[in-house]
Amino acid sequence: MRLIPRKMFFTRGTGVHKDKLTSFEMALREAGIAEFNLVRVSSIFPPNCQIVEKEEGLKLLQPGEVVFVVLAEMSTNEPGRRIAASVGIARPADSNKYGYLSEHHAFGQTEEEAGNYAEDLAATMLATTLGIPFDADKDYNERREQYLMGGEIVDSSSITMATTAKSGGVWTTVISAAVLI
Repeated sequence: MRLIPRKMFFTRGTGVHKDKLTSFEMALREAGIAEFNLVRVSSIFPPNCQIVEKEEGLKLLQPGEVVFVVLAEMSTNEPGRRIAASVGIARPADSNKYGYLSEHHAFGQTEEEAGNYAEDLAATMLATTLGIPFDADKDYNERREQYLMGGEIVDSSSITMATTAKSGGVWTTVISAAVLI
């Protein structure tokens, strides 16, 4: 039996509750994926996989279904602490080749910072498998331009959820996910 996903969508959510597990559940609910049995997988974007809108992807799934996800999550119960969870993607120009998804979880980063970091992780992993030369000491924006100009990497992006933890003795959880179908 071969399981190669043909479609994928991105989603994200935030949850707040007095219990950590329930705050995670609330984040899954906001993301629209709480009704599935989620199985975390590593970070390969399958060849010939189509990225679809969340609404289209959810229509292909049934409650209780086992669903594979690349999931980033971060939780805290420290009021005022900034948390972020991001999933980055880098796709090769040749859709017959695989790409990379990356998970990043952070304290103190903004949504943009966490998203850029996750995107950088995915693009760097893809660049190394494609044999694209790059200078790891350069800023990611400089390397990104080099990746795209080389023609081997067609796109990189991310989905991120960041927030500041709530007060009142509650847990705050953020998630970002790539859902594989």
